[in-house]
Amino acid sequence: MVDLLYPKTPLYYLTEVFMTTKKIPDIIIGRLPLYLRALERMASNGEIVTSSKELGEGVGISAAQIRKDISQFGEFGKQGTGYNIKFLSEKLREILNIDRVWDVAIIGAGDIGHGVARYQGFLERGFRVTLAFDNDAKKIGTKVGEVEVQNIEKMADALNASDVKIAMIAVPAEYAQDVADKLAKTQVKAILNYAPIRLTVPEGVHVQYIDPATHLQWMTYYL
Repeated sequence: MVDLLYPKTPLYYLTEVFMTTKKIPDIIIGRLPLYLRALERMASNGEIVTSSKELGEGVGISAAQIRKDISQFGEFGKQGTGYNIKFLSEKLREILNIDRVWDVAIIGAGDIGHGVARYQGFLERGFRVTLAFDNDAKKIGTKVGEVEVQNIEKMADALNASDVKIAMIAVPAEYAQDVADKLAKTQVKAILNYAPIRLTVPEGVHVQYIDPATHLQWMTYYL
């Protein structure tokens, strides 16, 4: 089991788990989506070329660290010339395996599930919610975003008949492990867990955790 804890964005947790090239330190992989986001912002402003110094200023990471990180995957820039923004963006998307659209399932159609399903930022970054499940009879048959909520008892069959390899668990903590056990019987290989509990999953299943309350408590230390 790969069980990583970083206070990153949901996009980071989703993209990181599909890095399948040579073994690269996880912390480096975790920075790649930050570089990609900064590059896309530069491109939207009409910029063509950037330097590690400029990129570093945009993400709060040193130029030397950025050069070191990117060089783990090849030589994508030239000394004195910098990086072509479009080219480097494309390469980072290939490295992160988001040069395609990944289908995602949501388990739990409560407030978090609804919010995630309606979030438009996922689709433009390579993720599309296509399935949703719950055990509440009042929610079954309703919609989260554009997706109809199905009975969780049908989850295994529905997932195995689909191309979904990513699932988000958005259920209360006391139900999360049971959901994870059910997902273990499907082709899902990556779980983003919003429930405030650590999960036990089979080898080969990657789990990432998001607990907003923990992050809020972390921040209040500085207030």
